[in-house]
Amino acid sequence: MTRYPSDRSLSRRHLLKNTVLTAGALALPALPRRAQAAAPLRQVSMTLDWIYQGPNVGFILARDKGFYRDAGLDVTVTSGKGSGTTAQLVASKASQFGFSDGYAVATGISKGMAIKTIGSVFRKNPAALMVLADSGITSPKDLEGKTVAMTAGSGQFQQWPAFAKGAGLDPTKVQMVNIDPAGVGPALVSGKADAIGGYAQGYVPAIEIRAKKKVRIFWFADYGVTVVSNGIIAHDDLLKSDPDLVRTFVATSIKGFLYGREHPDEAVASVKRYLPTVDPAISRRELELSWKTWVTPNTKGKPLGWEAEADWASTVAVLKQYGGVTTPPALDALYTNAFVPTSAEYVPPQTA
Repeated sequence: MTRYPSDRSLSRRHLLKNTVLTAGALALPALPRRAQAAAPLRQVSMTLDWIYQGPNVGFILARDKGFYRDAGLDVTVTSGKGSGTTAQLVASKASQFGFSDGYAVATGISKGMAIKTIGSVFRKNPAALMVLADSGITSPKDLEGKTVAMTAGSGQFQQWPAFAKGAGLDPTKVQMVNIDPAGVGPALVSGKADAIGGYAQGYVPAIEIRAKKKVRIFWFADYGVTVVSNGIIAHDDLLKSDPDLVRTFVATSIKGFLYGREHPDEAVASVKRYLPTVDPAISRRELELSWKTWVTPNTKGKPLGWEAEADWASTVAVLKQYGGVTTPPALDALYTNAFVPTSAEYVPPQTA
């Protein structure tokens, strides 16, 4: 893996405008402390994968609870428009850090983006096929002769053949329907589709809480589709030029996710504060489902953020066979554990 030089220099920046989301005021014991009056906070930009929501709340909490500020950082957390777009922003240096799906990041790197995953949070593939619990569909094999709604071009759509193979399902016996992401959940509730494909944490909460329908989930990961999902990303140049900043940002962000796991009510409140229209019950259910993606068989007992070579190797294999990437990048171009905190306090609960 690449070794990164040490650089402790800090640049002076103007304070953020009042509309910017900034760091809070509490301390992070495991990280170096800086006297507030001794030096100005380092301004840092970060872009999420999507809107403020339960699964990505760790960054909001790191700001609100003061973890970033105590480490000398003044972090702007901006909502995103999809992992692919966030990867492009980081690749163009429009944002210093991002939160993006590993499958999308690997695709971008294969096309020349000089970015890398530096701390994986959703280490288990969150993609799934979802059916209503009262549908009578109790296994993927039961989907033969049925209709599955999914967004064409999505990572889940690309991974569908791998899921079908692992589940022993004949995909030619399934009618696939292309639906816009916003219409996927309603298609299942209304009966327009017998099953839907996508991130479980993105669809199940609304179906369960708003439509009051129980959902049965068939996780892609349980059928051999091992793909690394969302993690913290940064440009290769930043990793080389300012490794101390990167190391501090990763550690404080991971601390935010772990804090949310221990204090879900506070996590939900933070989401509500920055997205007032959100249903707190949905945010909480999103949180619960996202926790199921934190640990894989290859990352058991490891700090949150730590990435397994075997999981990335499988991601590359899926990308090559089903994602249309004929020459995938080498593993060391995709990720590094050089900036992941190693102490025991960063090891997450091993069960969801």
